[in-house]
Amino acid sequence: MCGIAGFLSNGRVAAWTVLDAVRRVSAHMQSRGPDAQGEYAEDAIVLAHRRLAIVDLDARANQPMRSADGRYVIVYNGEIYNFRALRRTLQADGMTFRTTSDTEVLLALYAREGEAMLHRLRGMFAFAVWDTVTSELFLARDPYGIKPLYYAQTADGLIFASQVKALLASGQLTAERDPAGLAGFYLWGNVPEPWTLFRSVRALPAGHCLRARPGLGPKPVCWHDIRVHWQDAACRPPAKHLYRRVREAVSDSVSAHLVADVPISVFLSAGIDSAVVAALASERGTRVQCFTIGFEEYAGQREDETSVARAIAHHCGLPHHVRMVTRSEFQADVSRIVRAMDQPSVDGINMWFASKAVAERGYKVALSGVGGDELFHGYSSFRQVPRMAAIGKTLAAIPGAQRLFEAPCRALAKRWSKPKLAGLPRFMHSLEGAYFLRRCLFLPGELPSLMGEEMAREGLKSLGNELSTAVGPRRPRNAAASVAMLESTLYLRNQLLRDSDWASMAHSVELRTPFVDIRLLASLGPCDARFRRGGGKALLARTLEKPLPAAVLRRPKTGFSVPVASWLSNAIASNSFRGIPTAKPGSVPWARHWAVEVANAMRDGH
Repeated sequence: MCGIAGFLSNGRVAAWTVLDAVRRVSAHMQSRGPDAQGEYAEDAIVLAHRRLAIVDLDARANQPMRSADGRYVIVYNGEIYNFRALRRTLQADGMTFRTTSDTEVLLALYAREGEAMLHRLRGMFAFAVWDTVTSELFLARDPYGIKPLYYAQTADGLIFASQVKALLASGQLTAERDPAGLAGFYLWGNVPEPWTLFRSVRALPAGHCLRARPGLGPKPVCWHDIRVHWQDAACRPPAKHLYRRVREAVSDSVSAHLVADVPISVFLSAGIDSAVVAALASERGTRVQCFTIGFEEYAGQREDETSVARAIAHHCGLPHHVRMVTRSEFQADVSRIVRAMDQPSVDGINMWFASKAVAERGYKVALSGVGGDELFHGYSSFRQVPRMAAIGKTLAAIPGAQRLFEAPCRALAKRWSKPKLAGLPRFMHSLEGAYFLRRCLFLPGELPSLMGEEMAREGLKSLGNELSTAVGPRRPRNAAASVAMLESTLYLRNQLLRDSDWASMAHSVELRTPFVDIRLLASLGPCDARFRRGGGKALLARTLEKPLPAAVLRRPKTGFSVPVASWLSNAIASNSFRGIPTAKPGSVPWARHWAVEVANAMRDGH
């Protein structure tokens, strides 16, 4: 896990200006790679790298790295989990290697196969390759979008980096807000890609690549669209075959994610997902250390995860550490949390403290259960969204029903302080609309009061019908597949994975997600018809040689946000954001207030 940056110049700017800009970007990403830094510069290009050493800790594996023939130069952020198998294949064809790193394998594959090599990679990645012969820059990002990559086209050329704020630190870009990015944040609680909070910066979308040459602008091209795994025909293997398929696929993914030359930890909650990750790691003989976050407010209550997590760790025979987080620690860290956010978010605080806990004990790698709910239908949205959409379609068939319900819904929304109720008549008649109501933070009609009439209008126009775009021209095979696809391409990608990245990298920790794996999705995605009504999590729990404790299987799913909500409400009320402008607390949910505070705090790129 690292930070990458580069500037492809069109020749209109002095070389020292380009070098200085890239160094500013690199300096801003120091926490992403505290172990080493490097630069490569020639007339048209400057590349920079910040390294967090995980595989092949020797300096020989530092970046930027040149290919054996000197033609290609790479800067790369991520992990290729099947690099050893790829390396053996290349060696069988006579290729030799100077390091034992995945970086050199990635570079050798590109030199041999070009863009076609992307389909052979298993892992999380964002990388840039410079071709010294053709003067062409190639950028690529993994299919799920686990690793971030942002770019900006300026009058002087193309600049890219692993962080938005790092690009702004270059001094080459303006911090003018993008109406679509800000509107998207207020709607969803995150900024949907490819937009960012700033007009000048775009995200390279997940599963996309681009090529650029001096004087020629970039054109992102999709090389893998994960939506196909919910659009293709369903697979309905017999129960015993499905059980074997789940066990083999999940076990294989966890094993792949254990590849490292440093010790590994696990973020262990009281849920099935992280418990399975920890248990499978233990079955494979990897003595990972388990870390659980606890709160004083939860002591002895149902929401307390520490006792169940402790039982899971004991069950697996793994060392376990409980890290208690207090209100005072949160208040001391809240400004650092907001500064570390690369894009505004209403989440990520739990990941911040979990990453802080493992970093305090010297760990660089942590495994997480993120993505398990999207794959195995663990959210209540898999039941509620199709049901709401079915009811909405029935009501929509009644002439004048939408207009009839508008006034009562607005009144109830105001009376019960539940703003989303006002959106029922407009959105609940379709599955996409019902999903939006489930996940949204603000309704479109509320945006003018938050960002002004003109900016809200421009932002909504640019976003267009984002839900239809997310679904795509091909419909998923069924309602549950539609929800899985929306959760994976919107909530997981734009919220959970992005929060995991900035929060972990702020503490120089590499976060790995075995349930967010393209091979796992290809194997189990078609089987989702068998994952409904809790069947997916039941199958997942049965993948272990030694069954999980009954307390884990019986425990209802609980959220993490209760103490955070209380802390944030108090922080807002007491104006304890250390200079961050605050809105007056009212009757709206805490997350809506937090969104306003974060958006204000990140004005001008701070």
